[in-house]
Amino acid sequence: MSGRAGFFEVEILDWKTKKQLCFLDKVEPNATIREIRLMFHKLYPRWYPARQSIKLDPKGKSLRDEEILQHLPVGTTATLYFKDLGPQIGWTTVFLIEYTGPLFIYFLFYFRMPFVYGLDERFTSSPHPVVNLACICHSFHYIKRLIETVFVHRFSHGTMPLRNIVKDQPNSLLSAVVALNTGLEDCTKTKKKIPVFQNCLYYWGFAAWLAYYINHPLYTPPSYGKKQINFAVIMFLLCEAGNFSIHVALSDLRRNGGDLDQFHCHDSVCSSGAVHLALLHSDDNLGKG
Repeated sequence: MSGRAGFFEVEILDWKTKKQLCFLDKVEPNATIREIRLMFHKLYPRWYPARQSIKLDPKGKSLRDEEILQHLPVGTTATLYFKDLGPQIGWTTVFLIEYTGPLFIYFLFYFRMPFVYGLDERFTSSPHPVVNLACICHSFHYIKRLIETVFVHRFSHGTMPLRNIVKDQPNSLLSAVVALNTGLEDCTKTKKKIPVFQNCLYYWGFAAWLAYYINHPLYTPPSYGKKQINFAVIMFLLCEAGNFSIHVALSDLRRNGGDLDQFHCHDSVCSSGAVHLALLHSDDNLGKG
């Protein structure tokens, strides 16, 4: 059947079975893939647009939302293929989960819950002020991240598969540290694939690892005393300021329609975890004295 004058006809098939799912009649030539997704969603409400992958070839790449029907290599009757991406979750929600976890996990160790260090140490506090300072720095870092997620970061893709939310991608501590310090939020806005986004377990696990030693009853302060602590705090504040300024710059570039590929995806700062290591673990004090 040929398309009617001035309109296209769009046939959407299941990418695996090749079964016809729908036939859209009288589709405007300048209709975008996003608009076709919305038409498909009206017929199949359970498959909302973010869950849809629309392709020209079953094994090809997904078409972008902004692509226009008449510019695609199709005739007046276009055959497209649909793939269900599964339940989706917004990127903002992903980062809120990633950054909220370390806050709560750290407090479990800071307040020495009974199941952490044993009943004898439950709800006790460290006599060392630097432990309180470490908690303040750690909390500040992740609260700042939460605020940036809501008010600063911009994401090209609105969602990710829900099943990836607790998938731990880094295979080693080294790759995990690199992942934490390479501007994860801003790298998602480029055309590069950054699998380390699937790293909630890393954030939570690293927070627990730091918190366990910093708040341990046998912990003793840094060897060089206040000089080491003050230096680490100054470095921490400089790193946090640099981190924030880069995120704002990248957000402004996205807002102005710039290409983030001209930037290297790099935060140029240490994480709060790295500062904790410099501040508190330079001489492996745990258990001495």
